[in-house]
Amino acid sequence: MIQASMLVEWTVTVFLDERTVLPVRGMVWACELIDRPWVPGLLADVAVTCGVGLGGTGANCRSEKLATAAVNALARRGGLDTVGPLARIPVKVRRRSVVDGVAEALDAVAAAAGLSREQLLDRTVPSFGLDAGGVREEKIGGHLVRLHADGPALSFVNPAGRAVKSAPQAIRKDPALAELKATLKELKQMLPAERFRLERALIEERRWDWAQVTELFLDHPVTGRYARSLIWQMGQGFAGLPVRTEAGWELAGPQGVRARPGPSSPIRLWHPIREPVEDVRAWRDHLLELGVRQPYKQAFREIYLLTPAEEHTRTLSNRFAGHVLRYGQAKALLNQRGWRDLSIGHWDYECGGDQGEAVKELSGWEVRWGMHVVGEPGDDGWGTASYCGSEAVRFRRAGSREDAPLTEVPPLVLSEVLRDADLAVGVASMGLDQQAAGGHEDYWQSYGFGELHESAQMRREALARLLPRLRIAGRAELTDRFLRVRGDLRTYKIHLGSGNILMEPNDAYLCIVPGPNRSAQAVFLPFEEDGGMLSVILSKAFLLAGDTAITDPSITRQLQLT
Repeated sequence: MIQASMLVEWTVTVFLDERTVLPVRGMVWACELIDRPWVPGLLADVAVTCGVGLGGTGANCRSEKLATAAVNALARRGGLDTVGPLARIPVKVRRRSVVDGVAEALDAVAAAAGLSREQLLDRTVPSFGLDAGGVREEKIGGHLVRLHADGPALSFVNPAGRAVKSAPQAIRKDPALAELKATLKELKQMLPAERFRLERALIEERRWDWAQVTELFLDHPVTGRYARSLIWQMGQGFAGLPVRTEAGWELAGPQGVRARPGPSSPIRLWHPIREPVEDVRAWRDHLLELGVRQPYKQAFREIYLLTPAEEHTRTLSNRFAGHVLRYGQAKALLNQRGWRDLSIGHWDYECGGDQGEAVKELSGWEVRWGMHVVGEPGDDGWGTASYCGSEAVRFRRAGSREDAPLTEVPPLVLSEVLRDADLAVGVASMGLDQQAAGGHEDYWQSYGFGELHESAQMRREALARLLPRLRIAGRAELTDRFLRVRGDLRTYKIHLGSGNILMEPNDAYLCIVPGPNRSAQAVFLPFEEDGGMLSVILSKAFLLAGDTAITDPSITRQLQLT
């Protein structure tokens, strides 16, 4: 019997062929010689596009050569006009070689200006021509065009004084409008960098004097959009929200007391870990009363204090060990939070390719969070893992090879690191899936309906304050782990950690895929929540409170059968 042989052809998709990388890199180098204002922004775009993975995030590079070339070109150009573009790169890019190049370039510019890197970044945020209110107006062909930092967005007013939804036909090809659109694009890229920088300042406990805070933050049309909704503290004492008066900026506390710091008064961002519980509660109530939405969780920030179990394990925290996570999602979130070096998959098992660590440096400490591959190699094509298992978190002093006792780790450092771990679990856990994956049923049940971690406890506290203000308040109540919602057909229990739903009286599982819900979107939230689980829970609550109006057959079928 003659058996025909089969030829298997392998194909690989690449971002750029090496033959293309070489001439493109030459073009990038040539940009160093072009003295035009658009060049630094273009080089930063190249660095970000080539410096992230194929999914748009991560420590992997589409082309490390091109990303590094763009950063080096910016470094050789030097000057203050490169600072903003350089600062945008680490917000997305996590490859160590690229980030280190950015740091060296910023340090060189800072040294030339006689400043630290942080001081340089404070002083070089572009205003984009915006006024103190965050608006820039341009007259184009008789039409008024406004660029708004809030959004950010463009708005249009025709010659008759009537607002129109989009750019009028008469000015769509006007170069002035094209310039405004380009500025809008730059502004959209700058805002996340500023939000990231302000949160990093909170975590690193940066200090300024009051004159610097007012000039560089509160009065700035871009940074001020975030800074004016944050709580600032005078040394170890009085804290308040910024309030502009005729005599200048003041700080207003939750009890109505105001203070005007002197120009040289030391100021830092307020962190709840340093404050008594009653003061933290007062701030949370106050923000809700005022309707202040913070760019990140400050007043509502989760606090992670050392537990007796961690004192017993001494040099490691198992608080977030034993979780099964979607690897790509967990890695992307950790990268966004400043972690690096995590790379595991079904390769080189003998050399530990299935084991790895995510690493982060913070305030003189190096943190390591162990991960390992979960799943069968064949299911993942012997490539990158689909799922990973979380292990212990360990701390070392910078430069040390020995794990430090957790009792020696500063409380703020410990809290912020464990907060990152909780966020990763809360976004990427397999327990959030609509149904359990084979072999992980116990974990899915435990995470989906079990005890609440700190982030879910904070979600519960926020809901306790929000519920009385909602139109479904009469149909909803909080229990220890659930938001219990009474519909006309059934009563539903929404888990505050996973968002999974059980139906009374027999605790039947109800599967609802999250979708847009106008009622929930209209609810004021006091912070831009990481992961959006609070919005998901509220969306489900509004939907189920009016369960007789549900028409989706995938949901109504479950209500009838169980």
